[in-house]
Amino acid sequence: MLPATYYVGLSAILFIIGVVGVITRRNAIIIFMSIELMLNSANLAFVAFARVHEAMSGQVFVFFVLAVAAAEVAVGLALMVSIFHTKHSIDVDNISSLKG
Repeated sequence: MLPATYYVGLSAILFIIGVVGVITRRNAIIIFMSIELMLNSANLAFVAFARVHEAMSGQVFVFFVLAVAAAEVAVGLALMVSIFHTKHSIDVDNISSLKG
């Protein structure tokens, strides 16, 4: 059985990869994937801490985070499809000028 510090370390590494993806990429799909990676790294930390404290509250919180992430993906992809139909690109720099 691995100690919780390994899980927290992996969670931190995944979160940093997600932050770097959000900061450096200009493609909206890659940015959403990086945000999902950050949410999943937070979920891993919640589960690790819940295991250490022997509480179910971490798993319950992860369930709600996954539900919010699923809603975010659905709304985000719908917005990206809509923007792609009007702008013919999902580049973040082109989307920043949404002035009708």
